[in-house]
Amino acid sequence: MTDTAARTLELLDKIRGGMTAGTVVSEPITQDGLTVVPVVRVLGGGGGGGGTGAGTDGGEGDGTGAGFGVSSRPVGAFVIKDGTVRWRPAVDVNRIILGGQVVAVVALLTIRAIVKARHKR
Repeated sequence: MTDTAARTLELLDKIRGGMTAGTVVSEPITQDGLTVVPVVRVLGGGGGGGGTGAGTDGGEGDGTGAGFGVSSRPVGAFVIKDGTVRWRPAVDVNRIILGGQVVAVVALLTIRAIVKARHKR
């Protein structure tokens, strides 16, 4: 294994080790007798590869590469007040708007098809 490949694998191991359960449930926030514990969905993935072969100048060549990505999205929060725990889901406004747009487009296409069918009679 080349030095570059070894360093790439070492870097991937360090990144993978950084994803722990602490990245899913955040630190509690307490104020005025109310405690909020935010919860986040974290997704991650990565990959890498390498190889050797003939270089452009007739010599040997080698190369390695790797990529890693992380995405997080708020899911909700546990709210603790007076010894009672409640779950408050996060509202994704973008998803609601997108759903409304899809419904509107389907409704418009349906109305258009009905009008065309009646007009042909």
